[in-house]
Amino acid sequence: MDDLRTGLSYGDVLLVPQRSPVDSRSDVDLSTRLTPSLELETPLLSAAMDTVTEAEMAVALSRAGGLGTLHRFLTVEEQAAAVREVTE
Repeated sequence: MDDLRTGLSYGDVLLVPQRSPVDSRSDVDLSTRLTPSLELETPLLSAAMDTVTEAEMAVALSRAGGLGTLHRFLTVEEQAAAVREVTE
């Protein structure tokens, strides 16, 4: 457990408005390592809720560099079809 890093949320930090030293927003790297073998370009994960994420949302998040999770109320056949759609 020595490799766990401290995570912060909005309530843990205070942002002071100031001029950014970054020349362009495209120079910023938002990539995040989710697991040792999975890195996301954009630190976005969808909620695994039936009203939030199905295949269409998972595809959109994947194209944006994030990760979509399919909800548990899909049948096995629907899950398989959604996974095929997402991985194409």
